[in-house]
Amino acid sequence: MLSCYCSFLQLFSLDVTRVCSSCNRKDVLLAKHQDELLDFIENEKISAGTGLHQEYSITRPGDTRWGSYLRTLLRIFTMWNYVVDLLGIVVVDPREHTCQGGASNLLIKMECFELEFIMLFLINLLSTTNHLSQALERKNQNVVEAMRLIMDVKESLQDMRDNGWESLVNQTKNFCEAHDIDVPNMDDLVGAMGQSVRSKNKVTQLHYYKVSIFNVAIDATVTEMDHRFNEVSTELLDCMSCLNPTKNFSKFNVEKLIWLAEIYAEDFTEADRLLLRGDLPRFLKNIRRSEDFNGCRDVSTLARLMVQTTKHTSFQLVYRLLELALILRVANTFVEQIFSAMKTIKRDLHTKLSNEWLNDLMVCYCEKEIFRSIHDDQIMIEFPKMRDRKGHLRDEFNVIS
Repeated sequence: MLSCYCSFLQLFSLDVTRVCSSCNRKDVLLAKHQDELLDFIENEKISAGTGLHQEYSITRPGDTRWGSYLRTLLRIFTMWNYVVDLLGIVVVDPREHTCQGGASNLLIKMECFELEFIMLFLINLLSTTNHLSQALERKNQNVVEAMRLIMDVKESLQDMRDNGWESLVNQTKNFCEAHDIDVPNMDDLVGAMGQSVRSKNKVTQLHYYKVSIFNVAIDATVTEMDHRFNEVSTELLDCMSCLNPTKNFSKFNVEKLIWLAEIYAEDFTEADRLLLRGDLPRFLKNIRRSEDFNGCRDVSTLARLMVQTTKHTSFQLVYRLLELALILRVANTFVEQIFSAMKTIKRDLHTKLSNEWLNDLMVCYCEKEIFRSIHDDQIMIEFPKMRDRKGHLRDEFNVIS
């Protein structure tokens, strides 16, 4: 249900962007936004400053970027008047006859109470889950913070279902009144969800919006949360959080870490688990005495410092647990982003790439921030060291320059 509404609003935003682009009116949309900002600044309704009140246009949401849906909805909400004015210009302009049909249909949708209700409902719903989505999309995930956010989101969703209806209805009515959009009588009868208005199975507008849309969408979101973060995965996250070094390993728990090793019996034999019970307390004492680990805040930094100080050889079983905590991601968004990037790399002109060459290109593309930080001179020094070559990059580079 929630994905259906997101797809509906995604198509709506794509239609608006397509109409604006095809009729070369996108600059008009930006000009209207700029004029209103200048008017507000001149009348001292808003304050001017560096980075404030930037110009922007409607953005397209992406499936691999969960926060993009919220950003798209906020843009539509903020630029509502500009979009309506622009579509009105397209409808009456005879020069834009190819876009008039699409602009007219979009105007009808935008002046409908149901679209405003769904838009504001999704803004409230996605803003509740946005912090969790952003946390799960980070490469260096903080497991402890993710656990807290999961519990916060579940409680917020339940509170929204129990107490958020009246606030949402009032918010939608205020928006409709401000934009001269008719608000239906909630006692009127309409067709049930997915049925024609001529159907004998009728429900009130209140039932249609509250039960068929509001409650169903929240229940679907809660069900998806419970499915993704079920009892097993939540317990796994709780065990992984014991390796978090914040506050001097305040959450360190030997029994939970032993249980984590038992979950992954293929990586830890029974003898390994027996040795691990003695290694974990010694590891904790050793790390707390070492000044190199002062200020360590996440598992990835802890693993890197262990390699730098060669402690990964002294506590091999503990380091194996750290490796599991790093590779077992809470979400699969990173994998989705890799497949999205593959569409950019493996195009029609690159259909015969070998697996090794494709893998190298994907690594460079997905880790471009790291590669940008490497200087060319360092590359020219390391490249000849890989094997003996007839020429030297530094000499060739000097000849060319």
